[in-house]
Amino acid sequence: MPREKGEKVVATNRKARHDYHIEDTYEAGMVLSGTEVKSLRAGRASLVDGYAFIEGGEAWLDAVHIPEYSAGTWTNHPPRRKRKLLLHKQEIVKISHKTKEGGYTLIPLKIYFSDGRAKVEIAVAKGKKEYDKRQTLRERQDKRESDRAMSARKNLGD
Repeated sequence: MPREKGEKVVATNRKARHDYHIEDTYEAGMVLSGTEVKSLRAGRASLVDGYAFIEGGEAWLDAVHIPEYSAGTWTNHPPRRKRKLLLHKQEIVKISHKTKEGGYTLIPLKIYFSDGRAKVEIAVAKGKKEYDKRQTLRERQDKRESDRAMSARKNLGD
């Protein structure tokens, strides 16, 4: 029986949705050392430069920064190291075919605890061009303005 129930988000990669078109998302477990888990439970992690890749039929997460545990001793972990991801074989095959297509990459979206186990949500994504980013911002701004106009119009009618 797990000690914790539900989902506790530790870190999110908000810039990823701005820089990439997200195609598919997958939930993967992570192979971590003890001090890494304690550092994550303290809510400390950064996904900014992180990426995932498939090598030798295994999925790996690299360049994700999990700082050293403050109360750790010589057993502390290196902050940026390659971490193995736990996925089903069919998922790994599907992801590797998608990334070999060209233009696709694997990026981490968030790290969280699900029922006490550390998980990472990875996405198969394609990089956005600069004009795509501007278009997305423009659409979001237009929607916000139209919502404001609608609510102002509705408030005048009352």
